[in-house]
Amino acid sequence: MENMKVVILCGGEGTRLREETEYKPKPMVTVGGLPILWHIMKIYSHFGFNEFVLCLGYRGEMIKQFFLSRELMSNDITIRLNDREHDIVHREKDDDDWTITFAETGLKSQTGSRIKRIEKYIGSDNFLATYGDAVSNIDIKDEIAFHRKKGALATLAGVHPHSKFGLVSAEKNGMVEKFVEKPVLYDYVNGGFYVFRRDIFDYLDADESCVLETGPFTALSEKRQLAMYRHEGFWHSMDTYKDYLELNKMCDEEKTPWKMWK
Repeated sequence: MENMKVVILCGGEGTRLREETEYKPKPMVTVGGLPILWHIMKIYSHFGFNEFVLCLGYRGEMIKQFFLSRELMSNDITIRLNDREHDIVHREKDDDDWTITFAETGLKSQTGSRIKRIEKYIGSDNFLATYGDAVSNIDIKDEIAFHRKKGALATLAGVHPHSKFGLVSAEKNGMVEKFVEKPVLYDYVNGGFYVFRRDIFDYLDADESCVLETGPFTALSEKRQLAMYRHEGFWHSMDTYKDYLELNKMCDEEKTPWKMWK
């Protein structure tokens, strides 16, 4: 299979999650003790995709710092204070054999702008992309196969979101028949997890106002070049503090369907 890079949008401010993003970027908000960004990268790594381009913006230095210091923070170390050249890191087996490009794509840039600005790092005919705030048990390789079969320029993953509200079912006489607490909705929403042909860059603009999901996707759909891969399994975004609590509760209860690597 073609060696594709994974582009992850990590630059937004996460204003709807201000309780956690006041002092850190949204992809660094932790789920089970590790940034949600790490979980997303593990999903792709599970399918053999280990080259990442992180589109940085708001507090991007914290993302760099996490990965640059993780080796020291997650292993035993021995140092000699007056001879630091011979510091020893007692490494355990580390499955995260990743190559990461940290790309500064602007503080206020929109999604399409950020992807356009990393064009120079994409050398293959196709590449993968997603947002830095959602986890899923999506089969990435199956989506790629679907993308190739359709011959589309771009493929997005359609997912079923959970309702933010409980649904009430009532009889014609007004008596409540049942109450369903936050069911999975029948309709699809854009869950990210994209597969793009390199031609997508022709539809994007480096100007910071280019929004991937509006102008470019509208143009592609009009040309019948945008496909939707239907994912019927688990998907959960982290848009609000409530989502943050739900994902961490799932970790506490060890109900984490996105952890396919385990």
